[in-house]
Amino acid sequence: MKQILYLFVFSGFLFGSSLGELVHYGLTHSTIIKKSENQIELSNLAHQNSKIVQYGDLNLVGSYTRYNSPRTLAPLTPSSIASGSPITTSENIFSSGVSYSVALFTGFAQTREMEINHISKNISYIKSQLTKEQLVYNIRSLYLSILAQQEILKAQKNHTNALRKLTKQIKLEVKLGKKAQIDLLKVKSDLQSSQTYQEIISSNIEITKSSLSALVGKRVTRLKPIKIRVKKPRYSIDRLYKKIANLSKIKIENMQLQKANKSIDKAHSSKLPQLHLNSYIGKNYAQDLISDDWEDETIWQVELNVKYNLIDFGKSSIASQKAKIAKMNAIYQKEQTILDIKKSLNEAIEKIKQSYTQYLGNSSQLKLISKSQKIEEIRYQNGVATLNDLLFIKAQKSLARAKVIESRYNYKKSIYYLDYILERGVK
Repeated sequence: MKQILYLFVFSGFLFGSSLGELVHYGLTHSTIIKKSENQIELSNLAHQNSKIVQYGDLNLVGSYTRYNSPRTLAPLTPSSIASGSPITTSENIFSSGVSYSVALFTGFAQTREMEINHISKNISYIKSQLTKEQLVYNIRSLYLSILAQQEILKAQKNHTNALRKLTKQIKLEVKLGKKAQIDLLKVKSDLQSSQTYQEIISSNIEITKSSLSALVGKRVTRLKPIKIRVKKPRYSIDRLYKKIANLSKIKIENMQLQKANKSIDKAHSSKLPQLHLNSYIGKNYAQDLISDDWEDETIWQVELNVKYNLIDFGKSSIASQKAKIAKMNAIYQKEQTILDIKKSLNEAIEKIKQSYTQYLGNSSQLKLISKSQKIEEIRYQNGVATLNDLLFIKAQKSLARAKVIESRYNYKKSIYYLDYILERGVK
């Protein structure tokens, strides 16, 4: 049983995680996503609260009052005085009851507030989707960076091994007197430099893995390779521009504009009449000063309160003007967002083109340098070329191979960046 458990645990390290698995895990467990989901919940609660407010408040109330002279439990009326019945009076009066107050008409201010909160809720949801798009792109970018560094590390190890073999060969030739001691020192120096660079690459891989682990929400050890097919990019910028109107970023700006319009309407609400209902029913209790008995009286009242502001010395005008300025800013922000998206689309397409051109150029350069290296090896063996020439061409080949690897993964990164701009990273 333990052997099966060990096999199951180590299989994860053996096979590694795929890009799709890490994206799915990140979208489920990342703290960034959880925070955005909490923001949606907060917006939803604010919307619910604005709907609940319109139903008013029902409260259980109570009080105790000590007077400097005796008071009646209920207001005196002509009928109660004419009846001649004894009237309860006391200096200590207790009361308990239920009160209910509600705004019957606020100039549509409550309605506008509900509409604004509803729009805010939708904005929070769309922002959460954009947060997911950002997370997916960051995971993809770090994933590709690790794979690229791992390939470069592998190439660097091959370069180090080649230098190590050359070192052994020259060391033997120095013993035989065919090569000078200076050649051995030179190749050892290049070998040490290659080993140092190899360690730096390995360290960078671990740093990038740590960044990916923090982003995803779990430790990342081994990654599965992905196939990258580099092909000539064929994009129409005009077609991509047509997709801008359907992007979530533009939807958010449209909603911000709607909120601004609702805020203007809400600012006008203060210029309309305000109607409020206040009601109360309860009992007053006290110990009668004459009979020394406890008495009570039922009290109830309903009040309609109407308020119409004649002059507020410009407060409503200022609020309306502020709302109009907010609307203008929302319009400008939408225009700027469209310009920024167009700029990002142009950058994304040009990056794809650049990485494609760099890949072709680096691949051709690597082929030429590989041929040159074979020639230099033969020339060095025949004593025609110096060791510096051979070491230089080997370093050039190692650098060219790293450039090919880097440009290939940069090409894929550029495609992922375009997917991020077009909001198609989350499927």
